[in-house]
Amino acid sequence: MGNIQLNIEKTLEFISKEKLAAYQNKVNDCMETLEKGTGLGNDFLGWLHLPSSISQEHLDDLKATAQVLRDNCEVVVVAGIGGSYLGARAVIEAMSNSFQWLQEKKEEDYLSELTTFLKDKKFGVINISKSGTTTETALAFRLLKKQCEDQRGKEMAQKVIVAVTDAKKGAARTTADKEGYKSFIIPDNVGGRFSVLTPVGLLPIAVAGIDIEQLVAGAREMEKVCAAPSLEENPAALYAATRNELYQNGKKIEILVNYQPKLHYFMEWWKQLYGESEGKDHKGIYPSSVDFSTDLHSMGQWIQDGERTIFETVVSVETPNHELHFPSDEENLDGLNFLAGKRIDEVNKMAELGTQLAHVDGGVPNLRVSVPALNEYYLGQLIYFFEKACGISGYLLEVNPFNQPGVEAYKKNMFALLNKPGYEEASKAIQARLK
Repeated sequence: MGNIQLNIEKTLEFISKEKLAAYQNKVNDCMETLEKGTGLGNDFLGWLHLPSSISQEHLDDLKATAQVLRDNCEVVVVAGIGGSYLGARAVIEAMSNSFQWLQEKKEEDYLSELTTFLKDKKFGVINISKSGTTTETALAFRLLKKQCEDQRGKEMAQKVIVAVTDAKKGAARTTADKEGYKSFIIPDNVGGRFSVLTPVGLLPIAVAGIDIEQLVAGAREMEKVCAAPSLEENPAALYAATRNELYQNGKKIEILVNYQPKLHYFMEWWKQLYGESEGKDHKGIYPSSVDFSTDLHSMGQWIQDGERTIFETVVSVETPNHELHFPSDEENLDGLNFLAGKRIDEVNKMAELGTQLAHVDGGVPNLRVSVPALNEYYLGQLIYFFEKACGISGYLLEVNPFNQPGVEAYKKNMFALLNKPGYEEASKAIQARLK
């Protein structure tokens, strides 16, 4: 099997090859810092060699638990937020039938509508929370736990509720031990946005019937590739260096582009990974994303002619899983018979190339990540590629890529506004500001 590839040729008329090559020593220092664990956030480096450390026994345990849920549930609800949710959904959406929600007449909305939807369903719950006190997740789980017990009985609820939480401490661990739930551990040294290859992501993905062994195998291969010392041989290092040189040249916004609708939630996962990792100390490239060609008719004008502070990274799937040909039409009222017999993917690829050329001509540097096919193996590669590049890129920016101090600020205000015990002084201060 081949590997994903990174092409930066369409950036080199905007940045100097010499300056990019000068990143080699900086990148080597960043990679050494990651490997030796001597940098900021070094207590959250468990993701770095996670793929190669996952045992077959662990995968078998996850698959067996997933099968119990599949055998006993019509619906499995994942209670989680941010990194506890986006990684799993990214893989599940990429590997699922795009129209399954129509076929099964399911709906997704807020908690009140969810609990109504579940009233006549045999459902289970995967509760993902390290502490068990994250407000949004804890609230959802309390509602779901009660409803599951009321509808299915305590004994069955014990069987179909699974906890993914801390090994020893926290409210979620206490609940899991007290209720006798099957549980998996969130490693202490893996942050939420890097956790898709832990049980946080692997269990929901397995429940969806997706091959987690191939997902891990792809990540394991990319772990090897991204250990190479030279920029030319290490796509994660080259990506980190290129985007940082673009940033130094005034390109403050990165737009991740896909032409495959199944990758929409992969873009959402990527935005959290880079936004939460790099946006610190008044630094950082702003991560955005678009789904082409849909967004070509909304964001395309701004990308083509707006402020030149942007660059694009295009994730391109080389070979579709299904082949569809453009039909001929006798009347040819739309004038498209010149496309008759061509594969739809060929037409899409020309749209992609034409868009790339137009945007480069319009002053937008383009990077391209080519993915041989959309399957679990290459999704695993993509996940690890972006994770490793994120760690290197954060250190190039001289920020801590593994904390999220800005996220904690909103939580403090929310707790104060909700009159949580221990936040009395903060509540008084906020009330004074609101007068």
